[in-house]
Amino acid sequence: MERSNHTSGTAMEFLLLGFSDVHHLRGLLFFIFLTVHLATLAGNLLILLAVAAEHSRPPMLFFLCQLSAIELCYTLVIVPKTLADLISPGGSTISFVGCATQMHFFVALGGAECFLLAAMSYDRYAAICRPLHYVVMVSPEFCLQLAVICCLGGFIVSLGLTVAVFRLPFCSSHRINHFFCDIPALLHLACTKSYISELPLLVACILLLLLPFALILVSYSYITVAVMRIRDSAGRGKAFSTCASHLVVTVLHYGCATFMYVRPKSNYSPNRDKMLSLVYTNFTPLLYPLIYSLRNKEIKGAVRKLLQKKVAQPNWNIFKCGCEICECAAQKT
Repeated sequence: MERSNHTSGTAMEFLLLGFSDVHHLRGLLFFIFLTVHLATLAGNLLILLAVAAEHSRPPMLFFLCQLSAIELCYTLVIVPKTLADLISPGGSTISFVGCATQMHFFVALGGAECFLLAAMSYDRYAAICRPLHYVVMVSPEFCLQLAVICCLGGFIVSLGLTVAVFRLPFCSSHRINHFFCDIPALLHLACTKSYISELPLLVACILLLLLPFALILVSYSYITVAVMRIRDSAGRGKAFSTCASHLVVTVLHYGCATFMYVRPKSNYSPNRDKMLSLVYTNFTPLLYPLIYSLRNKEIKGAVRKLLQKKVAQPNWNIFKCGCEICECAAQKT
């Protein structure tokens, strides 16, 4: 790639190469992505509707509702553009502002999820280690404050990172070997050999990954100590089972993010990054509602009640309106 000429400014456009190198698989990839995307939307919407239908929402249900909302927005930021690009041969262009916007919301939603997972670990700590004070420690007002802080924290850090990245001079080719505006691909496109360009990403990783993960480790350290003090093995198993879903989601989220972003610029590999990005932008948002639906009794109960309510009370208004129209027509004739 030529790095002698560089351009900058909001008038420029980037070329997303995407999967232009595998023309024979574009149809198959489009079908797979579309199927997974629709399943992801359906799963997360089902959890949102099920929790919204509950009159009494425990803190964990509230956090799971926010997690589903984040995953819903997260996949909408990336997948529709990817689907459109798959049916356009030779890659597609994206404006400077559009690329910056996509990266900002992608990082902001991912960062908000990191903070939210830390808040959920605090909820598990309060439930297991301080059960008598749980209602006071995790009150509805405090949960709402945590939710707002998680979103604001992710968006503020993402805004700073986006501004820092898009102030860099980019090479004249403007060809991004990726299917969306991801940070490593943009840093690789920057016409600078200095490691200073990677400092904003390092700061963002510390704030969005290291700090929340440290809080999660602290919470689970206290949880482990408290559970090991339980003499009954069945009680220990029950206590750990309440944390299983959260642990699985935490490992998936932080594992992918750490492998993707906590590394030097010299280790950048476009093909490897695209394959890994497929996992955390398409498949993990689908897995999260499945994991919580299978492991969390509150979510299973809320979804079951919602489905039973819809089946037991179908909407007959459509047929009623149709009958009224037919009666009016008969009276006129």
